[in-house]
Amino acid sequence: MKKPSKKRDIEKIYTKKDFIKKIRRLADALEKDKKFVIQVAGEKIAIPHDAVINIEHEKGSDGEELEFQIKW
Repeated sequence: MKKPSKKRDIEKIYTKKDFIKKIRRLADALEKDKKFVIQVAGEKIAIPHDAVINIEHEKGSDGEELEFQIKW
């Protein structure tokens, strides 16, 4: 039986240069139909090549937000 994972909600701010590097690696992995591995707050996360990707836009009185989401 699979052990339930702990709930986690982390947000990290990157420099523009570092963000571009990560997005470029993600795009390369997607293009090659390969899994993408990224480390977030000390935990390595492997995103499968067949993950579902969507873009979410939120608009409120305090500003706008655009989220690129990957779900598996």
